[in-house]
Amino acid sequence: MDIEKFSHSLDDDGIRRTGTTKTCVAHIIASVIGSGVLSLAWGTAQLGWIGGPVAMIFFAIITYISAFLLSDCYRSPDSVTGARNNTYMDAVRVNLGQRQTFVCGFLQYLSMFGAAITYTITTSASMRAIQRSNCYHRQGHSATCEFSGKTSMIIFGVVQIVCSFIPDFHNMAWLSVIAAAMSFSYSSIGLGLGLAKTIGNGGIKGDILGIPAHTQSQKVWNVSQALGDIAFSFPYALILLEIQDTLRSPPAENKTMKKASVISVLITTFFYLGCGCFGYAAFGDNTPGNIVAGSGFYEPFWLLDFANACIILHLIGGYQIYSQPIYALVDRWVPAKFPNNKYVNMSSSIRMPLSSKPFKLSLLRVVFRTTYVVTATALAIIFPYFNQVLGILGALNFWPLAIYFPVQMYLLQKKIPKWSSKWIALEILSGLCLALSIFALAGSVEGVVKKKLG
Repeated sequence: MDIEKFSHSLDDDGIRRTGTTKTCVAHIIASVIGSGVLSLAWGTAQLGWIGGPVAMIFFAIITYISAFLLSDCYRSPDSVTGARNNTYMDAVRVNLGQRQTFVCGFLQYLSMFGAAITYTITTSASMRAIQRSNCYHRQGHSATCEFSGKTSMIIFGVVQIVCSFIPDFHNMAWLSVIAAAMSFSYSSIGLGLGLAKTIGNGGIKGDILGIPAHTQSQKVWNVSQALGDIAFSFPYALILLEIQDTLRSPPAENKTMKKASVISVLITTFFYLGCGCFGYAAFGDNTPGNIVAGSGFYEPFWLLDFANACIILHLIGGYQIYSQPIYALVDRWVPAKFPNNKYVNMSSSIRMPLSSKPFKLSLLRVVFRTTYVVTATALAIIFPYFNQVLGILGALNFWPLAIYFPVQMYLLQKKIPKWSSKWIALEILSGLCLALSIFALAGSVEGVVKKKLG
């Protein structure tokens, strides 16, 4: 009887999915409210009091449109009863063909790997911020409190090697809930500190056109980089279908995803506007690149330590959310490619404390996942430029992954006629976002080159 009951709980592909709106929101929040929120005050400072809020609202709207279009592509050809597309690449392959699947896969996994690098940089900044906060508290704000970031990056890398042996996305709901709670905590603290400092200043700092630059061209580059930072902060298209694949039905998965997306976008936009605007209002032309881990706040030191500890805990989970799809790809592709290779298929069961099920550890997972984390850590050490790296990643994944592929798949799946009003509107949107991505990418690359050479 129990076996029969369990079989009825399996989905049409033999997998038992238990995800709900709440777990979906947790996954989205954990992946979206991450390192990007920390740069929004700096981005607002570059764009000014009109450009900053308008840019964040614009990207919030684009993010929801992207999620709305992409969630309907989870099943094909019908968005409710069709065959499942378990990953973003599966959806592109079914709808757009093999050639575009290769391009999509390259960009998607490059962006996910880039997120691992960015999270390593951000965690290092937060670990150093805790050291610096305690140093300033003991020795005064004029003390020289500088600490190396390499050691903290290596420590974070070791932690991620251990966490990388979580089997797959379906076993990560608990980690996403913790990560989402941490993101709420440090976002609220950043917002609250900005508000408190603004009140303490007795007025709002900042200018309608943002921070002035030495030259007009440098101002353009700064605006470009700021748009890239904001673009990085919002979209979650590259893992949307992977998250949607965890949802149980009924109701239909696309309905749950759309509902969760509305909730998530509203929550993130509230925190983003608060952190960005209050951070700029508090510091004006001296707004730091990282509002919590930067040098903007000194006291209360214990609250800053707690906020940065929350960032670290959140990014441990966020790192895994972006890395698990890559791990899953390798777990599927390599054994299929080399089915008879004893090293690829070698595994052993390990009995874990407080667990009734043995943990299956394969040689492939040990080698690949360790190499992946080590490589991401090494690149973070070589290119530790927070705002510039965020801008590059935002520009790279924004148009192709958040706009182009969702729009093209939606047009094909829904059979939208060419030159109809909906077709024209979506194509205009796609073209506008392409121009924004190119502009943001140029500024962010210029920033990295300038930092590296300087």
